[in-house]
Formats: sequence, structure tokens, C-alpha cells
Amino acid sequence: MDSARKIELQVPEDLAYLVANVRRAAAARIDEAFPPVDDNSEDELRTRIEELVNEYIEKTFTLAAPNLNINGLPVNASLFLSENSSSNAPDPLEPEEVFEPFDARKRARVEALTAEEEDLLRDIAQLKKSVPTSVAEKWAEASRRGIKDDEEALEKVNTATAARFGKTSMTESGTDIPDTAVGNGNPANVGSGNSGLVISPLERQVDVESSFEDAVRGLGRLKKDMPAVVARMERARKAGEYVVTER
Repeated sequence: MDSARKIELQVPEDLAYLVANVRRAAAARIDEAFPPVDDNSEDELRTRIEELVNEYIEKTFTLAAPNLNINGLPVNASLFLSENSSSNAPDPLEPEEVFEPFDARKRARVEALTAEEEDLLRDIAQLKKSVPTSVAEKWAEASRRGIKDDEEALEKVNTATAARFGKTSMTESGTDIPDTAVGNGNPANVGSGNSGLVISPLERQVDVESSFEDAVRGLGRLKKDMPAVVARMERARKAGEYVVTER
């Protein structure tokens, strides 16, 4: 008997759960055979049977204790069969906790899902390393492409403008600026540096300049006369308030 392998339990709560389940099942069978009475009278036969059943349960687990191990340690059955342990045990009248039978297919499914989760986490970690770099490179390439396209579009516009007016101008590059571009009220070269844009005068240049000068002079007179107008308005307001108050 000493060489036989003992029943191994992981925690003391496992043995307490077994004792509570046996006591719960015994109480259920006693209730079926001897239903409780409602007049609070003591049933001597039921009480005696309960005592015998409890003695049987205690004797059974006391004899089984030498064949049990809890996490590799011997079991002291008196700790689980004492009054304190039975008082801390689950109430037999409470609903019984039922565990689903072991299912190997579900276990395999859990292992497969766990492996899949680990693969996904590994892929996510890899993407965290590679995606930011690739996104930054793509954004930089798109920016360079956009700047290049803008420069090409600007160059096309400048070329079309120069071809439209038929004039070109260069500064330090060595090309002379045509005489028709300056002087005598002819089209003037606007800008500095490498700008070659030639703008012709407006058809109503004189009228526009005259209207602008008249507007500037009008604004000047308005600015000069504004304090006096404001002062007259203030005196008129005070006079109106005085007349209204006197009435």
C-alpha cells in the first residue's frame, strides 16, 4: 500500500470542496426520505440518521486521508472534518456548483486560439517596427514629388508668360534686357533678380491713377474733419439729453 501512488490535490480548497459536496448530497437524500416538518418539532429519527451519516462521512475521509496529498504534503483530515471547517463549508441548501466535464476538443481549440493570439501579437510587434519607417519614407517621397511637380508647373507658367509677351530678360547671366522693356512709357520690367516677367501698362492707367489720388485726398480730408464732426455730434447729443430731461 505504501508503494501505491496517492491521489494528488493542488490546494486544500479542493478537499474542502469534496467534503462539502458529499455532505450536500447526503443532506439532499435525507430531505427526500424525511422531509422537514413545518411545526418546528424535532424529528428524532431524522436527527439520528443525520448523526450516523455525518459519522460515516468523517470516517470515510479519515480513512482516505493517508492516500491523499495536497501539493505533495500529507493531509490532516481533522482540519477538514472539524466543526469550524464544516461551519465554513458551503451551505448544503445553496445551489450546487457544477463543473463541465473535460472536453479534449475544447482544450485543443483553446490551445489553437492561444497560438493564433501569439502569432497576431508577433505580427503586430513586427508592424510597429516596419510600418512607421515605410510610412515616413512614402510621405517624404510624396512631398518630394509634390515639390517637383510644383516647380515644373511654375516653370511652365513662366515659360508661357515669357512666350506670350515675346520678351526675355536676364541680369547677371549675360543676356541684355531689350530696350523696349523700359522707358518712354512702354511696357516695364517688373521684379528683380532672375524675374523675366514683362507687364504692359493698363489701358486706363491715367484714369486709375487719378481716381486713386482723389480717393487718397478724400480720406485725408475725412481724417482731418472727423474730430470736429464727432465733437458736434457729442454737443448735439448732450443738448438733446438736456432738453429731454428738462421736459
